[in-house]
Amino acid sequence: MGGSRTQVNKAHKSRFASKASRQVHKTSRADKNRIAKPDHHRNAVKGARAARIQRSKMIRDKKRASLLKEKRTSSGPASPPRVIVLFGLSSSANLNSLARDLWSLSSGEDTKPISITVASPVYKLRTTVFEAPHGDLLTCMEMAKVADLIAFVVSANSFTDGCESSGLIDAFGIQCLSVLRAIGLPSTAVLIQDLPLDMKRKQELKKMAVSCLSSELPEDCRFYPADTKEDLHKFMWLFKEQHLSSPHWRNQRSYLMSQEVQLEPDYGNPGKCTLLLSGYVRAHSLSANQVIHVAGAGDFQLSKIDVLKDPYPLNERKGCNSMDSEDGHGIQVINTLLPDPLNQESLLAENVPDPLAGEQTWPTEAEMAEADANNKERKLIRKKIPRGTSDYQAAWIVEDTDNEDSGSSEEEGDGMVLDGQNGQKDNLVEEKYDRSDIDENSNFMENFDEATEADTEMADDENLTKEQIEAEIKKIKDANAEDEDFPDEVDTPIDVPAKRRFAKYRGLKSFRTSTWDPKESLPPEYARIFAFDNFTRTQKHVLAKVLDIDPGSMNDRAPVGTYVRLHVKDVPIDVATKLCLLSKKLPVVSSGLLQHEMKMSVLHFSIKKHDSYDAPIKSKEMFIFHVGFRQFFARPLFSSDNINSDKHKMERFLHPGRFSIASVYAPICFPPLPLIVLKNRHGEAPSIAATGSLRSVEPDRIILKKIILTGYPQRVSKKKATVRFMFHNPDDVRWFKPVDVWTKCGCHGRIKEPVGTHGAMKCVFNGVIQQHDTVCMSLYKRAYPKWPEQLFPL
Repeated sequence: MGGSRTQVNKAHKSRFASKASRQVHKTSRADKNRIAKPDHHRNAVKGARAARIQRSKMIRDKKRASLLKEKRTSSGPASPPRVIVLFGLSSSANLNSLARDLWSLSSGEDTKPISITVASPVYKLRTTVFEAPHGDLLTCMEMAKVADLIAFVVSANSFTDGCESSGLIDAFGIQCLSVLRAIGLPSTAVLIQDLPLDMKRKQELKKMAVSCLSSELPEDCRFYPADTKEDLHKFMWLFKEQHLSSPHWRNQRSYLMSQEVQLEPDYGNPGKCTLLLSGYVRAHSLSANQVIHVAGAGDFQLSKIDVLKDPYPLNERKGCNSMDSEDGHGIQVINTLLPDPLNQESLLAENVPDPLAGEQTWPTEAEMAEADANNKERKLIRKKIPRGTSDYQAAWIVEDTDNEDSGSSEEEGDGMVLDGQNGQKDNLVEEKYDRSDIDENSNFMENFDEATEADTEMADDENLTKEQIEAEIKKIKDANAEDEDFPDEVDTPIDVPAKRRFAKYRGLKSFRTSTWDPKESLPPEYARIFAFDNFTRTQKHVLAKVLDIDPGSMNDRAPVGTYVRLHVKDVPIDVATKLCLLSKKLPVVSSGLLQHEMKMSVLHFSIKKHDSYDAPIKSKEMFIFHVGFRQFFARPLFSSDNINSDKHKMERFLHPGRFSIASVYAPICFPPLPLIVLKNRHGEAPSIAATGSLRSVEPDRIILKKIILTGYPQRVSKKKATVRFMFHNPDDVRWFKPVDVWTKCGCHGRIKEPVGTHGAMKCVFNGVIQQHDTVCMSLYKRAYPKWPEQLFPL
């Protein structure tokens, strides 16, 4: 045995080593110490690593603390009762027996408790159980908005041969599921009734229910049998430990689900009363300085908030789990929160316009002399323009400078407003306008506008017979079909000049790139609304303020989980009476509004027509908008959503199968918020018309109504054609001469001159024209939504 037993490894090749490492064997030990990296560098590297570790530990601890706080808030003794909504997916589901079993399990008694809220000493949990009435869409929506858990109830007897979800879910269940998904589903579960006693058959039916309903419900939805009390006992234990999720929009605002609704007459203010809403504060703390929205009634201020003793404590003795109905005002008041007059938010919803704000002072002599000197240096051209034309519009009315038409008369130079020509502002000539010939036509334009607006809404149902209502519906359906086949095409009237009929319209060189001033010729309603310089920044600031308030002092706020009584002042007596009657079948929800959310502005919603709604939806019709907890009337204007342009094309109807933008005058809301659009149909229950979400708040969004005038070639010669039936007199041809024309086969051109006395015209195109082609002209005007006559439903 020779040689050493010490392992000798093969040395690494120096091919990939650095130059300094290949020369290190040539240096002495002292030089190695001298050229080594200093200690402070090693300390810096170690310090950076320690800082990264510490930062990760802080983030981890913060997440753990937030999760622990959320768990204590949702399931601790100070948390509000959890709301369970029993929803039958079909009419065969038995909700009464299921709710009775849940109440008896929670209370430990066989009799039904007086209140729907029960404090369970067994599960150490407080629950509120609602039964969603099958067939009542509005009540189901309001219950789903406040639900912590939606328990869908199905019956195993509904199974048909094979796996078909139609047996478990009927038409109303499918409609409600689509609405609930649009609102935002909280935590969900499925309770299966009428399962057989045979274990094998029971498991088979449960698997069939899972396979049939898994595509309609969220992935984390769990299925439970619900035939015996042992099954419900297991469900309640799992429900207690379950981490509940809720829609994001609901966590941004404080709200209160009323357990009791009463009213107190205000003798000093006739016709008004004080509405008393009692319930638990949820999501965020509530201040007496806030403006609250009572669902369906409107926005109101609070006179005070009474913090009451909890009527459903967890350590309550048996038999005292409910609030005495005769003791509504006898509950012990722990604290009273009064609003601060200096900090209380006002109910100012509309801006008060100043009629003299646009008036100008009389010019001085120096200014008049300067204006006269400037006018002498400029060439004055006398032109006739429509009445009501603004300076911005008038700046685009120019003379035709084509050489071949230079000999035309001054009358032929009068032209249509044409926008979007590059560099045109520099070549404009100061003009003098004559409005004398348009005065006699002002009445006609006003009457025409009134008739046009009247066409956008259906007549009052009370003044129409059944035959007239059916004729009106048929007329709207025919207009909807025509809009799908021939969008935007209109006929030029024969008895009215086109330059008077379309005086408010203008041509655009390019819909995408042409300029349009968003502040030009605004309607009177824009003087009543509010606008933001930067809406995104304002929203971020408002939501950050809410988060900063909650961890702070609660001396002037009612914290989450406390039982309070809100004194809502200056409520109309008839509205309060309706709320008292409404509270017997559905929960009355009052939500605290964020800053600026009571002011009116122009809101834009991304909207899609619901599959179950067959009737056409026309712009500016009256609808009921459910936006989060808020409800209001609105008359939307539909438009397309152009990503690469600041102008958007108006749509006369909301077409199915695609998303559009609905613009309305409404109170300001901060997204994200869901939208449910309801439509009242001639005395019937409201039906779901469309769903969507809030997009933005922007009054400067430009929506253009487009019309297309059509003509037909009479004689064609290569790139030239004589077009008729677009206009009916030569003056209209000269007026619309600056606007470009196009054909349905893809050619573009311009008007050269009128021909004859019946409105025919010569046109020149950039390609060969076919005899069967159609010549079109696009005109635009800005459109606005309509102000609703009544804002709130009640």
